[in-house]
Amino acid sequence: MDIQLKRGLLDVCVLAAIKNEDSYGYQIIKDLKPYVELSESTLYTILKRLESTQMLTVRSSEHDGRLRKYYHITQKGQDRIEEFRSDFQGILSLYQFITREETAHA
Repeated sequence: MDIQLKRGLLDVCVLAAIKNEDSYGYQIIKDLKPYVELSESTLYTILKRLESTQMLTVRSSEHDGRLRKYYHITQKGQDRIEEFRSDFQGILSLYQFITREETAHA
C-alpha cells in the first residue's frame, strides 16, 4: 500500500478511536487492535502530527500516581472523519470499477 495513503488512513483510524470519548495511548492501541496492528512509536508519531494540525488536543491527568496523557478530538478532527467518509465513497466506486467482472457480450 502506498505509504501516504496508509498514513492518511491511520490518522483517520486514530481520530475515530477517540471520537466518542477521550482516550490515552495504550487504550487507543487496544481499540484499534482488531482492525490494524499499530506500534506505540507509530501511534505517538500520529498523535503528535494530529495535535500539530489541531485535529486533537492533549491534557494530562493523574492515574494511579502517574501522569497520563488523554487525547480529545477537535472539530477539525471530526471534520476530517467526515471528509474521509465522503472521499471513501468515491474510492469505493473506483474500486468497484477496477474489480468488476467482465461479462461476455452477446
